[in-house]
Amino acid sequence: MEIFMAVLTILAISLALYHFRLRDTSYFKEKGLLHDSPLPIFGNMASYFFRRKPVYLILADLYNKYSQTKYFGFYDFMSPVIVLRDPEIINSIGIKNFDNFCDHTSFVAENEPLMAKNLFQLRGDTWREMRKILSPTFTSSKMKMMFGLVQECAENFVNHIAMRSEKGWTTEMKDIFTNYTNDVVATTAFGIGIDSIKDPNNDFITLTKTVLNFDSIVSTKLLLGRNFPWLFKTLNIKLFGEKTRIFFRNVIIDSIKTREEKGIIRPDMIQMMMESREKMHMSYDDMTAQAFVFFLAGSDSTATFMCFLAHEIAVNNEVQIKLREEIDQSLKITNGQPTYDVIMNLKYLDAVINETLRLYPLTSFVDRYCSKSLELPPAIPGGKSFTLKPGTSVWFLPYSIHRDPKYFPNPEKFDPNRFIDGNIDPLVYFPFGIGPRICIGNRYALMICKVVFFHLLARCELEICSKTSIPIKFSKKSMVMTAENGFWLKINARKSTLSEIIKNGEISNNVELK
Repeated sequence: MEIFMAVLTILAISLALYHFRLRDTSYFKEKGLLHDSPLPIFGNMASYFFRRKPVYLILADLYNKYSQTKYFGFYDFMSPVIVLRDPEIINSIGIKNFDNFCDHTSFVAENEPLMAKNLFQLRGDTWREMRKILSPTFTSSKMKMMFGLVQECAENFVNHIAMRSEKGWTTEMKDIFTNYTNDVVATTAFGIGIDSIKDPNNDFITLTKTVLNFDSIVSTKLLLGRNFPWLFKTLNIKLFGEKTRIFFRNVIIDSIKTREEKGIIRPDMIQMMMESREKMHMSYDDMTAQAFVFFLAGSDSTATFMCFLAHEIAVNNEVQIKLREEIDQSLKITNGQPTYDVIMNLKYLDAVINETLRLYPLTSFVDRYCSKSLELPPAIPGGKSFTLKPGTSVWFLPYSIHRDPKYFPNPEKFDPNRFIDGNIDPLVYFPFGIGPRICIGNRYALMICKVVFFHLLARCELEICSKTSIPIKFSKKSMVMTAENGFWLKINARKSTLSEIIKNGEISNNVELK
């Protein structure tokens, strides 16, 4: 496959050279916008393409370099992109003028069945209708209904971790968190029950680990597919293989047929689509596309975020101690039976998660596609205004803005207290996106994260080990933010836990835990 992608890359570059004839890329020069000079074909993406620097760090360097401007130019290969630095302009495009910027730039060709029709890719009225169908799945009431399923997965996961770590266990966290998120997504999105801890070789987990390997061929395909869709369409190249499509399609069909035959109703995505499929004329392929992108985001992205969270908790032991005290206190109050409301309203856990999202937003950029002209104010004092025209791509940079000392003093420091008072400006903190097109599953992702860390820290301690990278070194291979050599930590089971003491009827206000 590596040889295939090398040949494909050479072919893409050769055809692109012929198509563009090494033309002078002078769009931003003519517009008078600050930008770095692009290379032919690669634009400003050469460092990422040749795996020298991840995209978000390339953009962060430019964000800091052009600190005097409200926006600057960037060449995503041959495509010019307007990168916004100013929060008020971000607000104008992401919220106030959303109807003119409601779409994303497509990143897959139309011939990609699993991706071309998912919520992220849909545009205009089609996107609005699908969003209406899926949004009820992620309301607070639906989250409460899913809570029991999520908590069961979390307890199974932590039971395994606690047993493995009685004498200390050094492990790579991404593998084990992916097992947990796969179990949760399988039961809440696809309506199937799996136990990846006890059965790590089940078909679902085996296939998903291949699909979610963004350090491999998938990242290269994403990159080429977004910038050269005509090549993928001409050669009929798919981001994911036919085996993957058939597997997930069969899972959807089997789940629907079982529900219809047995009259089963569940508070999940499939149920919402079943109830709306006649109105929306949704085929099995359409339903598979929606569930599949939910799986991609809910499993891999959430598992990666949990790794960053675990890393910061292990590195900052004073944070871990304070978190554990909050969790133990809530266990006392609930007599060891925490509810959805109790876990979701833990103030310090919420602050720790928000601070982790500030430092490690899992998207390189938030993009919008212009469908109607909008005039921007001058990028620099005394400059000329700039008109965004239909077809222009606009990017916001959560990683760069979240680490801007103008908005977050001492930005490299992990400090959950920033979020205790709740006075963070949403225009400079948007880990899940911004405006009506904010990530539809953000509430869901936060719930499955909070539930598992509640139970994990109630029973285990996280420590750094010899393989822990401090500070984290980011992978140069992946389109998404992740660690270069994995997330290695040591886990120790707590010698006595409040949960066990409560079960044994020994609870008192003077219990000391270790």
